[in-house]
Amino acid sequence: MLVNLLGNLSERISTKSPSFLLVIGTTDVSLIPGVTIAGATPELTMVTPAADAEYLITGTCKTIKGVPVTPDGIPTPAVLTRASLSFLRVDKLIVNAGARVKPLISFVDLHGEPGRDIRKGGVRKEVGERIIQNAILLAESLSSHDLLMIGESIPAGTTTAAAVLTGLGFDGVQIVSSASPNNPKDLKRTIVNEALARAPSDVRERIFWLSDPVLLAVAGLAIGFKGQVVLAGGTQMTAVAAIIRELAPERLRDVGIMTTRWIVKDSSANILKVSKELDINLSYSDIDLGRSKYNGLRVYERGIVKEGVGAGGALGLAMNSGIGEDQLLQKIERFYSYLINS
Repeated sequence: MLVNLLGNLSERISTKSPSFLLVIGTTDVSLIPGVTIAGATPELTMVTPAADAEYLITGTCKTIKGVPVTPDGIPTPAVLTRASLSFLRVDKLIVNAGARVKPLISFVDLHGEPGRDIRKGGVRKEVGERIIQNAILLAESLSSHDLLMIGESIPAGTTTAAAVLTGLGFDGVQIVSSASPNNPKDLKRTIVNEALARAPSDVRERIFWLSDPVLLAVAGLAIGFKGQVVLAGGTQMTAVAAIIRELAPERLRDVGIMTTRWIVKDSSANILKVSKELDINLSYSDIDLGRSKYNGLRVYERGIVKEGVGAGGALGLAMNSGIGEDQLLQKIERFYSYLINS
């Protein structure tokens, strides 16, 4: 089921005509050893967003053999997203905010750049401005829909999110989660502190310095869209909300976060507290993958992966449309079985 923690997001989206956007990008922060498991090796994290996009749209990956996996072989949460959206009539669109490896499928390009190591400045100011403005224009063109759901794929995105949150006055490292069951908070804090030490004092320039292209693009999309926006993701989306509050605070009343139970229950993070402080709607999809016959799905209940590629939002959208948990689990297992046997 879809559970409302703050506000009434489930009611707000119940009669809407949705469009689903996956925003992809990379940051060189993911090359720092130990900061992310969103790829079998740090180098392969540069391919993960493109492969996620290809799998979401086509069911197969073109830039790599197989699908993106953690170092332990756990596959991308795009499996949950694709399975959930298969029940619904939803337009899907890939948006490239700044990926080092581009997907071999059609996508909309915001003409950004791959994010740099935030300790040296994550996004150049002129690039950041271009990403935001192009995202606003894209969202305006999509406003014939009355619901925009936005997912993300960017390894190390929780670290850049922690930096942005900290730069805007929050304790970002205490807020953000991790794809790993062992959140590398000490490493994240070291990276964030080094980035903050050199960050500009001007708020807008500070956001660019600490950010990645995906955070900026998602914020721009939410600002430009004329209807209800669902940020389909975990603690990274609180950084998006914080950026929106700085750039266009009036838009927050039509923006909510929809995530997974694994994010909400993560004791190493605190999405609820910061969502309250931002005064933003927060809901989560509640599905028990511990009942699955596949270990690669059961491990979600141990805090591995947790969220990504819009999984929480896609699950919630399906559940809110009347799809039962058993139906969802069967479809997820079918998609997962195809992956591991193909």
